[in-house]
Amino acid sequence: MLITVFVVYLIVLVGIVVYASRRSKTNADFVLGGRKIPGLFLALSERATGESAWLLLGLTGHAYAEGWSSIWVAIGCVSGILFLWIFMAEPLRRVTEKTRSLTVSGLFFRSFPGSERKIGILSSLIIIIFFVLYLAAQFSGAGKIFNDTFRIEPFWGMVIGAGIVTLYSMLGGFITVVAVDAFQAILMIITCVVLPIVALFIAAANGIGFAEALMHTDVAMAGTTATLAKGAGFLLVINGLSWAFGYTGQPQLLNRMMAMRDPASTKRARGVAITWTLLAYVGAFLIGIIGFKFVQAGMMGEGAAAIASDAEKVMPIMVMTLLNPLLAGILLSGAVSAMMSTASSQLIVVSSSITEDLWSNITRRPVPEKRMLFLNKFLTLMVGVVAFILVLTMEDTVYGLVSYAWSGIGASFGPAMILLLFWKKFSRAGVYASLITGTLSAIIWKTWLADPTGISERLASYLIALSAAVIFSLLFPEKK
Repeated sequence: MLITVFVVYLIVLVGIVVYASRRSKTNADFVLGGRKIPGLFLALSERATGESAWLLLGLTGHAYAEGWSSIWVAIGCVSGILFLWIFMAEPLRRVTEKTRSLTVSGLFFRSFPGSERKIGILSSLIIIIFFVLYLAAQFSGAGKIFNDTFRIEPFWGMVIGAGIVTLYSMLGGFITVVAVDAFQAILMIITCVVLPIVALFIAAANGIGFAEALMHTDVAMAGTTATLAKGAGFLLVINGLSWAFGYTGQPQLLNRMMAMRDPASTKRARGVAITWTLLAYVGAFLIGIIGFKFVQAGMMGEGAAAIASDAEKVMPIMVMTLLNPLLAGILLSGAVSAMMSTASSQLIVVSSSITEDLWSNITRRPVPEKRMLFLNKFLTLMVGVVAFILVLTMEDTVYGLVSYAWSGIGASFGPAMILLLFWKKFSRAGVYASLITGTLSAIIWKTWLADPTGISERLASYLIALSAAVIFSLLFPEKK
């Protein structure tokens, strides 16, 4: 039954891909959907893209391992999403309309004419470096899900996940990805809402009360609160909340807002995105917390050993252990969707960045429409292959990989984007400072300073890059 449900899911996926790919006829369609996609679909796509395997594997595993202390991570993420949709979405749409940009990098160099070559090449290289790591995290998540669900070896699970995502991204580009994302966002929210509700009913049936089911005994809320006055408690809070910063600079999320047709579309999309976010994060957090109690109570059977070795398996093993095959198949399809939605968007961002920001600025000559479209599709395939090869050599968790890539991209592009939208004195020197400082500080801090200081690279690199962008904009203002 489980396999049957997943096969049906794949058939629906193929149908959506075939239908949507017919609308992708030009390079502008492939890169940004021609700015003709309804806001509802863009909102669902942005949310599915923003959460990925990180939400259903990374956050649930983190909540399982760390208990209520991980609430700060969830609050940080939700705060970043709310800021993105409430304050940035409409200004971003207006700037895109004004500059006629197809990429986030294009927003920068078209706002400062004459900087196309330098900003385009620099930003493209940054996206390639960090997004390939991000893609590797998604493919790693696919391996875990297929292994826990169908007992497929992680390697072949990654092959299946990477193959499906790369193929449908290559066929139709942005339009296909958004259409598939909207479908996958619905599956993801079903998983985040249904699983914790079912788990609480099962807990009650086994004599575990509601409050008891939500109490992570190793790191309970009371213990966390008691440590807030101490240095470690303070760092725990700000490191968790620092996830909010990264949302301001993620190209795979920002381009959904860039693709909005008008203010009314942005307003409708905002409501959908915020509602989806609140439901999804509460659900994912509860899955990890309740899963810990179930393991303690001996209700996870043989799966407990697998969770003990890798906390990020708690969600798929809970689904397999607690639910009937039909419902389990639907919810696990949501977990697969989480990986696919983000990976497909990142593939499009990387390929379009290479063609629009790197290739065009290196060659400095017009490229025929059909050739550019072919180049985008070919690069989508190549990026998928490279990310797959990379994941075979890495041992970090999905949470760890996403945190690193999130930090690098967020610190590089986030300060520049915030200042471009809200500060009139922002200059091209500030763009360079944000991109270069954000990248270097994320790498340096992660490698040498994160452990000794206890401060995450997400927080440190963003603040350093923001400071540098402001200082260089004041030192080297734009000539009027």
